[in-house]
Amino acid sequence: MSAARTTPRAATWRDVVHVMGLPVSVALRGRHAGDDAARAAWAQVQADLREVDAVFSRYRDDSWVSRHNAGRARLADAPPEVREVLALAEEARTASEGAFDVWRPGPDGRTLLDTDGVVKGWAVHRAARHLAELPGTDSCLGGGGDVACWTADPGGEPWLIGIEHPHDPASLVARVPCRRGAVATSGAAHRGQHVVDARSGRPPTDVASVTVVAADLTTADIDATAAYAHGPGALSWLRSRPDRGGLVVWADGRVDVV
Repeated sequence: MSAARTTPRAATWRDVVHVMGLPVSVALRGRHAGDDAARAAWAQVQADLREVDAVFSRYRDDSWVSRHNAGRARLADAPPEVREVLALAEEARTASEGAFDVWRPGPDGRTLLDTDGVVKGWAVHRAARHLAELPGTDSCLGGGGDVACWTADPGGEPWLIGIEHPHDPASLVARVPCRRGAVATSGAAHRGQHVVDARSGRPPTDVASVTVVAADLTTADIDATAAYAHGPGALSWLRSRPDRGGLVVWADGRVDVV
């Protein structure tokens, strides 16, 4: 996972809540850090994420995804946000040569929908717009360790994003400066082995974590998951992706930078 580290040039306001079953954190610096406008924007961020959870959570019986998997909601009647996420998922499936897929076989043979690999980054990216609208204010919004960064001045002081070492989460393998963009990491260090190569249905081997730096968190999160799913092919696949940076930490501790 990744963690935001701020620099001391300006007063910084922070908060953390749990939404969508994840720790969601905010850090603001600049004109509106900690004032009423900031708190209102933060409240809007949380409201957006709760709405996403109500639609996509696999842990809520009343969500659209759970109802669909139970045969109680038709794909043809899916709300617009589901269609948007499924379109992103299909693009990712094609680009990853099938290693990434939101459709998986269920225990009874039926095909089930699991949008977790798309929704987290997509939801945080969308919600971050409320913070970016605060004039003269830099923001860093994190969801489950992945972060969307914004600096009011495109050439201003960047946020520093620390990338945890998957073999020792107390240490950092790198620090990444980020102004207007995102950083996402996929691996098994915190959540266990929850990613599989959809082509085989098995967890990836040889790779410990993949971090992707991209223009937005939707892209960074999907590509980090897809690259990780490639296992031994993580680095070569990630290098084929346009306008991406990042790094791959292998199971033996080696680190390759993209």
